[in-house]
Amino acid sequence: MSYTTKIKEEIASIENTKSEMIAELAGFIRNNGTIVNDTIALTTENKKTVERIKTFIKTVYNTDLKIETKDNANFSKKELVVMNIDTNVDVILKDIGFVDEKGNFLMTPPTYIVGANEEIRAYLRGVFLCCGSINDPKTSRYHMELLISSPEEAVFVQKLLNIFDLNAKILNRDKGYMIYLKEAEKISDYIKILGANNAVMYFENVRIYREQKNKTNRLNNCEQANIDKVVATATVQLEQIRIIEETSSVDLLEDKTRETLEYRKKYPEASLKELSEIISLETGKPITKSGLNHRLRKIKELAERLAKSNEKK
Repeated sequence: MSYTTKIKEEIASIENTKSEMIAELAGFIRNNGTIVNDTIALTTENKKTVERIKTFIKTVYNTDLKIETKDNANFSKKELVVMNIDTNVDVILKDIGFVDEKGNFLMTPPTYIVGANEEIRAYLRGVFLCCGSINDPKTSRYHMELLISSPEEAVFVQKLLNIFDLNAKILNRDKGYMIYLKEAEKISDYIKILGANNAVMYFENVRIYREQKNKTNRLNNCEQANIDKVVATATVQLEQIRIIEETSSVDLLEDKTRETLEYRKKYPEASLKELSEIISLETGKPITKSGLNHRLRKIKELAERLAKSNEKK
């Protein structure tokens, strides 16, 4: 079962007040319904969504659905369930704000349909049940989308989402408009708004795990980069020491610098900080990273002078 299906099935178990049922039906029918010959046809693959819509229509309008199944044209293994409403159609369409009192189609539902936050949440549930999807955070990038055919409805739904500061965006697609969220935190908030609490817990657990894993990877990469840098620096310093020793020029260095030369040879993989600590501990004479760097710079300068001198010969 996909993550989207789990969310939809969890949503299907949420209890609604009558006004919330009307708002959810408004979101579902407006974005799913086809009206032909005074019949509203609704389609879905989800059996629990069918039961939910059936219950709402019976509870609010005392009307039964006529249900049939047919093959899915989307190459899905699931059958497509068609729900037909052929009684009280005018009452239902007016009640959910699909048409006005004169039967004229309304581009967006009246404000009273989504007059309170709970009704807004219900409307958004209806939209998600018919045209929403969310990637499983465990297997994919973070992504939520709603595919809506009408530009006016797309803008309307976007505004409802952004009442909750979700920063929802719209993209124009060949077959309509895609409202989407990409930020993990916003997607989690959206699932909370839908009321799918179990799905939120799963999403958050996976998100925390992924963030911790990414943090660990970044730290490991940073540590490896530091190791590579230490090795590269030490390799250069050992080459400088080789030049000095091959030209029998070690005695040109001061005692403390010669001491540093020997310690670098003895601990070739130590970082500057580690080397300063080793020298301080073994000699009993504290030396800072800055002081050690100063000595190593003297070794470098002598090696460069010797190298230039050899080039002139």
